[in-house]
Amino acid sequence: MASGTHDDPWQLTTAPGTSAYTMYRDDTVEPAVLVCQVGSTTLKYDARAIGDLRAWLVEQGDWVPLGATDEKKPAADGTVEAFGRSESNPVGGWYGLRNGYRGRFGMYLPPLLEQLGLAELTHDARNNAMRAQ
Repeated sequence: MASGTHDDPWQLTTAPGTSAYTMYRDDTVEPAVLVCQVGSTTLKYDARAIGDLRAWLVEQGDWVPLGATDEKKPAADGTVEAFGRSESNPVGGWYGLRNGYRGRFGMYLPPLLEQLGLAELTHDARNNAMRAQ
């Protein structure tokens, strides 16, 4: 498995397996960030999202829909996407750090948690879900 650094990023694929992307942890900034490269687009998420999302999944105790959507669209209640932008999550709002690109938390974070062995993810064409492992 890759080390998750700039020089050795994680090679990931979205839950349906339709898009490949890379992600790495940048600890040179405070707070640490996850840098997600999707084609020519760079998204950034607060790195504590890994532990916070896993803890939330443990609390849920079952499969949770991903509900991935972009920043300008509302997230469905009870989804991973809704957690990633909720005022009641541990950071009090968006884990996404780049204005205009703060969404898609439910698309890009779940495959990372799966690769790290922290969660299980379905891989259907649509309507995927995840649970803590």
